[in-house]
Amino acid sequence: MIIGISVDTLALQKKFNDKENLNFPLLADAEKKFAKAYSVLGKAFANRATFVIDKEGNLAKIYNPVGNAKGHPEEVLEFAKSKFGKK
Repeated sequence: MIIGISVDTLALQKKFNDKENLNFPLLADAEKKFAKAYSVLGKAFANRATFVIDKEGNLAKIYNPVGNAKGHPEEVLEFAKSKFGKK
């Protein structure tokens, strides 16, 4: 399962989601509570980070910050396949 979280307002997220046609939920963290709790809050905005969590709810890997945004989905997918199998 993929869930996105952004520090943007819900209205800005809806606009972004409509433009990008995302196939996963994008949650609002306008108060930046999640970003602070997970140490991804920069000076003006949240850093791009990926947290891979297994079925039991354990943190399997953190990518913080995300380096190459274009190649990142494949990098995470490769990790997930090696860690959890090809399901």
